Order: sequence, then C-alpha cells, then structure tokens
Amino acid sequence: MFVVRNVFKCKPGKAKNLIEKLKSANALMKGAGAVINERVLVDEVAAFWTVVIETEVEDMAKFTESMQEYGSRADVQEAMAGYMDMVDGGYREIFRIA
Repeated sequence: MFVVRNVFKCKPGKAKNLIEKLKSANALMKGAGAVINERVLVDEVAAFWTVVIETEVEDMAKFTESMQEYGSRADVQEAMAGYMDMVDGGYREIFRIA
C-alpha cells in the first residue's frame, strides 16, 4: 500500500479557496477503484498557506490510470479550473507503507 501526498504552497490568503476546489473535485472522484482513502490537510504549524491532498492507494499503476481518466473528465476540469492561480508551487511525495 502507498500514501501519495500532493503538497501545495498557496498564495497568501488563497488556501481556503484551494481547499474548496479540492473538496469539490474529490467528491466527483469518490469511488475510484484505486483510491482507498483520501483527505485534504491544511497547515497547523507548517509553512503558512500549505494544503495537502493525502491519498492511500493499493496499486500505483491503477492510481496513475485513474488519475489520467479523472483528469480528462469535464466535471473534474470544471471543479479545478483556476486552481493554479491560487498556488505558488508544490511537490509530490510517495511513501510505501511498511
């Protein structure tokens, strides 16, 4: 099993807007076969305006396939439209659960 963490460094004051977008998109993607659990995290004592999507998956290949599928859906694209205007940068972490 794996944990995939997409970490976003938001522009000042934009974290709340990004969280709303991510929650909307996550609701559209519920039931994805590759995703076991997914949640949105926000900084408490980390760098200001940090938002994380943390996803647990069993199979990275299936996860990649499902993300490509969902990324091409019009409803998901609409939910995420403009999110890059809220973000200064970010990175992805992938951990294997031991």
